[in-house]
Amino acid sequence: MTRPVIGISTYQEPARWGVWEMPATLLPASYPRLVRASGGLAVMLPPDDTADAAREAVAALDGVVIAGGADVEPARYGETPDPRTGPPARARDAWELALIEAAIDRQVPLLGICRGMQLLNVALGGTLHQHLDGHTGGTGVFGEHAVTPVPGTVYAAAVGEPAVVPTYHHQAVDRLGSGLTASAYASDGTVEAIELTDHESLVLGVQWHPEVGEDIRLMTALVDAAARRRSATRAGAPVP
Repeated sequence: MTRPVIGISTYQEPARWGVWEMPATLLPASYPRLVRASGGLAVMLPPDDTADAAREAVAALDGVVIAGGADVEPARYGETPDPRTGPPARARDAWELALIEAAIDRQVPLLGICRGMQLLNVALGGTLHQHLDGHTGGTGVFGEHAVTPVPGTVYAAAVGEPAVVPTYHHQAVDRLGSGLTASAYASDGTVEAIELTDHESLVLGVQWHPEVGEDIRLMTALVDAAARRRSATRAGAPVP
């Protein structure tokens, strides 16, 4: 059986390899590794400002992952930047917001990771806390803490019990976007997972970084949902 194709959004950063130093499309290897371990085929989705590029990309995919990265520009949710908020990544914000919109419209399963969860919330009209402490292990070092699922949610069905997760963020969900529900919390009350309710396909965001841990259950839930959609599409079910 052909593996479900999972597109992963990317960083755009200066990079150096061999004798070269130039702008590059980057993705930590842990992302495609997790997709492969969960039964999917990973492809990279670098920003593309061509009209309808996001819809064309999503139409060719079975599932979408919005990866972690830079802070979302506060103007996207109607606020001015806190001094501790990082510089904007406007091209990436625009591209990933378009991917999220296309995935939701076309009922393509979606998983947002860290920044990806925050951007999902912003895409649906929510806001963010621009700074909080205690959710990293120090500069460039992942921390860890427990998250507790909300019973009856999609996240709870995928994971089932409280789990210790790898975490690295200083921003978090404040006001939830339209149609979203919180499906896991940290002990300090930080929203750690969100999901879109009353929606046919899986749309889930988590605040931590499953790609740097050993637990594949979240990505497996995405890949399984992508496989079901792929089978339904091939069986002739209508695609939005």
